[in-house]
Amino acid sequence: MHWSDMEQQLSDSISSPAAEPAVFDVPEGGGRYFNRELSWLSFNRRVLNEARNTDYPLLERLRFLSISGNNLDEFTMVRVAGLVGQVERRIEEISIDGLTPSQQLSAVRKSVLELLNEQQQAWEELQDLLARENILVVGDDYPFDPTQLEWLQSHFLNAVLPVVTPQAIDPAHPFPFIANQGMGILFSLTRIADGSPVMEMVMIPSALPRFIRLPGEKAVYISIEDLVCRHAALLFPGFRMNGHGVFRVLRDSDIEIEEDAEDLVRYFRTAIQRRRRGKVIVLQLQGALDQSAEQLLLDQMGLDQALVINTGGLVGMAGLSTIVDEDRPDLKFEPYNPRFPERILEHDGDCFAAIREKDLIVHHPYESFEVVIDFLRQAASDPDVVAIKQTLYRAGKQSGIIAALIAAAEAGKSVTAVVELKARFDEEQNLLWASQLERAGVQVIYGFVDWKTHAKVSMVVRREGDGYRTYCHFGTGNYHPVTARIYTDLSFFTADPKAGRDAGRLFNFITGYIEPREMELLSLSPIGLRDQLYACIDREIENAKQGKPAAIWAKMNQLTDEGLIERLYAASNAGVEISLVVRGICCLRAGIPGMSEHIAVKSVIGRFLEHSRIWAFAAGAALPNPKADVFISSADGMSRNLDRRVELLVPIRNSTVHDQVLDQVMLANLLDTEQSWLQEPDGTYRRMEKGDEPFNLHRYFMTNPSLSGRGAALASGRKVPKLSLRRGAAR
Repeated sequence: MHWSDMEQQLSDSISSPAAEPAVFDVPEGGGRYFNRELSWLSFNRRVLNEARNTDYPLLERLRFLSISGNNLDEFTMVRVAGLVGQVERRIEEISIDGLTPSQQLSAVRKSVLELLNEQQQAWEELQDLLARENILVVGDDYPFDPTQLEWLQSHFLNAVLPVVTPQAIDPAHPFPFIANQGMGILFSLTRIADGSPVMEMVMIPSALPRFIRLPGEKAVYISIEDLVCRHAALLFPGFRMNGHGVFRVLRDSDIEIEEDAEDLVRYFRTAIQRRRRGKVIVLQLQGALDQSAEQLLLDQMGLDQALVINTGGLVGMAGLSTIVDEDRPDLKFEPYNPRFPERILEHDGDCFAAIREKDLIVHHPYESFEVVIDFLRQAASDPDVVAIKQTLYRAGKQSGIIAALIAAAEAGKSVTAVVELKARFDEEQNLLWASQLERAGVQVIYGFVDWKTHAKVSMVVRREGDGYRTYCHFGTGNYHPVTARIYTDLSFFTADPKAGRDAGRLFNFITGYIEPREMELLSLSPIGLRDQLYACIDREIENAKQGKPAAIWAKMNQLTDEGLIERLYAASNAGVEISLVVRGICCLRAGIPGMSEHIAVKSVIGRFLEHSRIWAFAAGAALPNPKADVFISSADGMSRNLDRRVELLVPIRNSTVHDQVLDQVMLANLLDTEQSWLQEPDGTYRRMEKGDEPFNLHRYFMTNPSLSGRGAALASGRKVPKLSLRRGAAR
């Protein structure tokens, strides 16, 4: 039987979601949901607005501008490309808010153009502010002094000219292929010898830095495209310049999985190559390019459905990250060094001893991700450890996790790694890791063809006494050492036998298609996670009907699933008070009378990227309370997470960890005023007023002792300020 057939049987056998609640009338002035794509663009506008946040140091503001540029590139290459594909194939699938693909594409393109214009405005403002701090980003018309001119020419001749390749565009030289995110310059020239017009193209190799810093105390940067244009006479001797223009291409970069793929690894290697040649979605133009040259680009690149954008400013905002690296600590956030979890230190660094004593939670990036790597390193070197099982969605380029798994396999332990090839834009890196792991003797599994394995799980089986004990790590984020320094996530460690048995069932499901008959503690998608959330929401609805306190607190990155939103609407109509922290896309409309008047939605955008997923249900008493049902999860509130991915929902039962997740992490997110945006009923977001007692959740966790077992900290008198919902601030 082919594996896609087996997966189909699994899909057919999985119980359908619980019955949907009744759908209410459409509220006056709009539908029941916000458009997913426009909601994402609204999120990226909030990111861009942080570039104008005067509370942040200047280079950090520039970093937010760069991030917004990179975000928009990815959105264009995936989401806009998807809409273009639907329009071309005449797919009339209606979005959650009732729009056809062509209607969405029109609205999205309008919003993208507005956002690009706002990015240019932000860049002009920041460029002026940077100049006041002796950080200059200049063009090819800047009045360089003789020493600078000499250095620029030398740098061009030695470091740029040997790398670039000018190509004439004529019948003898066909139009070159321009890769995804490729940037080039089109020169319109006249040969002086005979007066003949010539068109030349120079592609900018991705290996060259986007901005070049001139030597000297004053930081003077010039873009690579301006450097090339400035030295065009050296590149084209014997020609007269008529005009030139910079262009940049974004292509369709999504990878569609074919069900009949016989070899998933080979398929992805081929698909990655195809992605570089995907359909052009956006062509950005900048500069004094004459009309004939511009028309040549349009004709040769086949831009039937592409968005062509003429800009007078910078092309490719993501490249500004180079300037953010300037050595000016006075213009950046004060450096922050994560603490190592105190509970582990109290056990002399022995992860297994600390976990064996009781469950513990680690809050990244305030507490070091090294503890997760140490957990696996110790497992690799421990002679009593017999087996390690690990999921890998994103692990980064420099991964201690991979090194630990290889070391364990080479030490003779049974090591299984579930490597997810479908992690967008990390496919190539994951193929590399899979190859290295297999060479070391690790059993590498690629999971399901149709479902991504998104759950973050480490499972270590250790021989103890006359039996075996299973230690587990469940995370809300990836096993990625770089993002772990800037993403806020939770790492939960436990030796609970029920959790260990459920983790084993999870791995058997992925590696052997053995669907769990039952789960003792964890909830797994696409099998029962949705049902578990619905059941918890329904209990709050029932409590509200009985006059008991009823409330839901939840934190996630995206909320788009229609069924989950309808369940929350039903809870609101029953009187359940619902507070949601949704960083990015939110299709739910909050604050609509008769539909969602008891729901509030906020988005937190700040120094760190809020990434952890948390659910809390009041269970008959006002939140927060010790009896509340609290869960952490790898899943967002999206259909793909609930129905088409392997995800976990993990209940928090240890009283100490329960208090840390609910009364600290979740509550701090709700109390934040300095980095928070509130959703209005019309879908816009307004920045929260700081109020008389402003509260910054990131500063709170940076300046307070470790969450993961504060015994030593409390004994020494370093008390953690208690958060109070009533007072709305730390006490």
